[in-house]
Amino acid sequence: MGREGRRSGAGQKPPPSSTLRCAIYTRKSTEEGLAQEFNTLEAQREAAEAYVQSQVHAGWAALAERYDDGGYTGANLERPALRKLLVDIEAGRIDCVLVYKVDRLSRSLLDFARLMEIFERRQVSLVSITQPLNTTGSLGRLTLNILLSFAEFERQMIADRTRDKMAAARRKGKWVGGTPVLGYDIADTGGKLVVNEEEAGRVQAIFTLYLQHRSVACVLAEIQARNWTTKRWRTRDGEERLGRPFTKATLNRLLNNVLYLGKVSHQDAVYAGEQAPIIEDAVWKLVLPVDVPPQEPSERNGCHASRGCWRWP
Repeated sequence: MGREGRRSGAGQKPPPSSTLRCAIYTRKSTEEGLAQEFNTLEAQREAAEAYVQSQVHAGWAALAERYDDGGYTGANLERPALRKLLVDIEAGRIDCVLVYKVDRLSRSLLDFARLMEIFERRQVSLVSITQPLNTTGSLGRLTLNILLSFAEFERQMIADRTRDKMAAARRKGKWVGGTPVLGYDIADTGGKLVVNEEEAGRVQAIFTLYLQHRSVACVLAEIQARNWTTKRWRTRDGEERLGRPFTKATLNRLLNNVLYLGKVSHQDAVYAGEQAPIIEDAVWKLVLPVDVPPQEPSERNGCHASRGCWRWP
């Protein structure tokens, strides 16, 4: 091959840069403490920057671009900073990714394998600054799989402990969190439901309407005419969650919700709850069971499909 052919270098990779461009990725599963000036994300980045500084003699340089995922789980890849990191890797802007620990990048073996496929295809190295990890060799990849297996095991153990804790709390009648239902507010101290008197009256009216009509369709038409909606509430972060118009599904859930009896349920079992009841036992027994799916309107129950629903005189 002549000199011109060698110069063309068709299909050949360019010579490697003398500088190893290092991206630092940080993650924290919850948003707790992120408002602090020096939080865990900053601590992870500071440790990674110190590691890069120790390798300056080898040509390492930390990129100024930040890849911080605060409040995102490692059980999946749906993280904005991680997506941005992958875009920059595909664009050839990164030579090495540093993480504080392997599980900061992912806690799922399958997701991690997908990430490593991208890294290897783009010839990007992965460094865990607190673990002896080098993915350039087969032994390093074996070590990586072992570490990740333990990370996934730890995640599964945490999930199991959380489920067990929630089940124990349910058996004691405690509310374990989530979206409050119409008729109840979350106590200022948290962890408990308190009756919202205005909404409780609306819930009682809905049960009364069902006793009158014996039809979810009729009750739905009635409360839609009154412009009643599902629960409107504010999160701990101050975000306003607006109520939505009732549907047959949401109305069915309301009429079958044992919370209104002052009870809680867990895995088909019902326990006495800490919250005050809104509906009396006698009314509850008359209402249940509510048909699912809702029964069709009929002349017998006082609901006329052609003329709409009307109340009993």
